[in-house]
Amino acid sequence: MRKLIVSSLVSLDGVHGDPQSWAGDLFDEQAAEESLAVLLDSDAMLMGKNTYEYFAPTFSSSSGPYLERINQMRKYVFSSTLTAADWNNTTIIPGDPAAAVRELKQQGDRHLVIYGYGQLAQTLLEHGLVDTLSIVINPVIVGSGTTLFRPGERTNLRLVSVAERRNGVVTLSYANA
Repeated sequence: MRKLIVSSLVSLDGVHGDPQSWAGDLFDEQAAEESLAVLLDSDAMLMGKNTYEYFAPTFSSSSGPYLERINQMRKYVFSSTLTAADWNNTTIIPGDPAAAVRELKQQGDRHLVIYGYGQLAQTLLEHGLVDTLSIVINPVIVGSGTTLFRPGERTNLRLVSVAERRNGVVTLSYANA
């Protein structure tokens, strides 16, 4: 069965929104190598409408191994309002995300990946469908923005690993307890 990996960039003060404005200089060669390795072990990316609307125009015309892999991958967008997806290999799923992801997890042998911890990731975590939640803590205080956690269901997690990059970024990876 496939695993669902959620990875989210977050600042020290808990901001995860708009990471391109504050995490870009911390996404170094080591981060690119680690991220590409996860993508190569995955065969589909899941996202909500907002992530799709940000990623599609930004990533669809970019080059390099990391972005080329994202463009090759199957992408599933969970939205009840999005009616068309122009980005190659993209399917819109309008229904219940938990039911759809349960089915997707049964259909392949490589991982599913979500970038960011938005409503979709939170919903899937609360339904016990996230196998690994990686919080990538960046050594920067942003001061304002969308914070990582919102009100929701209690979910107990267990620490699986801690990794530190040379630039001070720390990744905490968790699994359901």
